[in-house]
Amino acid sequence: MKRVVLSGAAGFLGSALARRLLKRGHEVIGIDNFSTGRRSNVDDLLSSKSFSLVTHDIAEPLTIDGPVDQVLHLASPASPNDFVRLPIQIMKVGGLGTHNMLGLAKAKMARFLLASTSEVYGDPLVHPQPETYWGNVNPLGQRAVYDESKRYAEALTMAYRNQHQVNTAIARIFNTYGPGMRLDDGRVVSNFIVQALQGRPLTVHGTGSQTRCFCYVDDLIAGLCKLVESGHAGPINIGSDTEITVLELAQLVIDIVGSKSTISEVDLPEDDPTRRKPELSRADQFLDWRATTALQQGLELTVKYLDRELRLM
Repeated sequence: MKRVVLSGAAGFLGSALARRLLKRGHEVIGIDNFSTGRRSNVDDLLSSKSFSLVTHDIAEPLTIDGPVDQVLHLASPASPNDFVRLPIQIMKVGGLGTHNMLGLAKAKMARFLLASTSEVYGDPLVHPQPETYWGNVNPLGQRAVYDESKRYAEALTMAYRNQHQVNTAIARIFNTYGPGMRLDDGRVVSNFIVQALQGRPLTVHGTGSQTRCFCYVDDLIAGLCKLVESGHAGPINIGSDTEITVLELAQLVIDIVGSKSTISEVDLPEDDPTRRKPELSRADQFLDWRATTALQQGLELTVKYLDRELRLM
């Protein structure tokens, strides 16, 4: 059994990872300030003697008593809505928060995982995107608070590895969806599903010709666990490489929901990536990992979850 400190434990991915770690028999100390995380995501875990939840902003110094085997840093607002609503908080959790979590890992001689993002590639000029690609990021755009906070967090992680010999890993997470998403998450999958369930037009940015690759949450969490246990430093892309246009996704959601919703085009946001697809040879070689959940199946499960959430409102 390992003792794990997990930041962002009440978030979409953090709560799914906490649940997986507990099933593996580990003790989890969850940290969250609930800026975007929801207590309801971990309500079912609170009865476990192996799970504790600490309300704390990791941009402030953090002390954990006793030994720690792993420090997993997933905390950060991560949706386009958050980029506008919480820009300074995003920069602080990427900078100060990463510094504090790395300091904890150093003090405890623990394995450290940074949940980075495909956003470090910006609007990529290389397709698909390998981990060796340096990216094409606008440092002054609306998305920059998230993109640059993660790029800084990666650099800081490598600095701790090189100067202090902290056992670190970097995961670059591509678009992820599934049960546990917020109704107002602001990401394209949850937006489309909620709009379709409510019979409203699905708002497609631009013509919808931009592409994404969507990874089901359970597959993503399995990849993160494999990276933590592998000892590999990364960065390693973790996501699906099944590419689909946003317009195709909108039509697929309408078909799954059985909705009469139409599709409405709205303005394309600044710096919205035109194509995004991970190059996954590192994940295949070093983690023996691939996403296995078909998009249709994953969307059906997500529709059921968000439909229940809407009915509880």
